[in-house]
Amino acid sequence: MANQKPKPPNRLLPWLDVLAITAWGILLLYYTFSAKIYILIHEHYIPLVVISAIAILAVGFLKGRQILRRRRGDNLATVQHLMIFPPGWGGALLLTTAILGFIISPQPFSSQKALGSGVNEIFVSSRVTRVKPQEFRRASVSPEKRSLVDWVRTLNVYPEPDSYTGQKVNVQGFTIYPTELGQEYFLLARFVVTCCAADAYPIGLPVKLKENFEKFPPDTWLQVEGQMVTETIAGKRQLTIAADSLKKISQPKNPYSY
Repeated sequence: MANQKPKPPNRLLPWLDVLAITAWGILLLYYTFSAKIYILIHEHYIPLVVISAIAILAVGFLKGRQILRRRRGDNLATVQHLMIFPPGWGGALLLTTAILGFIISPQPFSSQKALGSGVNEIFVSSRVTRVKPQEFRRASVSPEKRSLVDWVRTLNVYPEPDSYTGQKVNVQGFTIYPTELGQEYFLLARFVVTCCAADAYPIGLPVKLKENFEKFPPDTWLQVEGQMVTETIAGKRQLTIAADSLKKISQPKNPYSY
């Protein structure tokens, strides 16, 4: 039986890796400049993402040059030694996931994710006290300038709710309606991240509604102004925002707190 000639290599296959690597570099830059990156990681790490994206694009450029050098008859062994990925299914997988990253937009966590943590965990979470001591300087600012996470941090350190009675509040968050709160309350919440979305956890405070207030759907972002009161909710004394006004706002570019 005559020996069959080996099939010539597919000249387009090595370019699949180049395309996949380049697509990932562009995807990271796209997420950064479209602000979608805020949904995935802490803002302190965004410069690292940009540097990584530029490095990935440089790798794609160098790999493309290697392929062109190989076609021009350069030393094949040297070029193969410099190859970063062998061509084939790996490049296809990388390219597919990059394309999905362009098509599927990341979304911030919702009220269902928060409710999965349990209402008691949301009310007061000891994790929000794991910050540098100097960050507690925020507690010394006027009450109406505190963010929602500032209030929860302060409450974790000084938990007596009566200590804050009558203090003004002006905070932002999204709405959650746990069944434990009853009809006249909702939970104003935010997610806190320390590194990325994988370690996000919810914090929040109950808001007491007046009879004439509109009841917004879950996950609606609101700016709530009012004053602090102490209410007994689900059998526990809770620091509660007695709302004077509720204003619907757009979801912030960065939906998380730190």
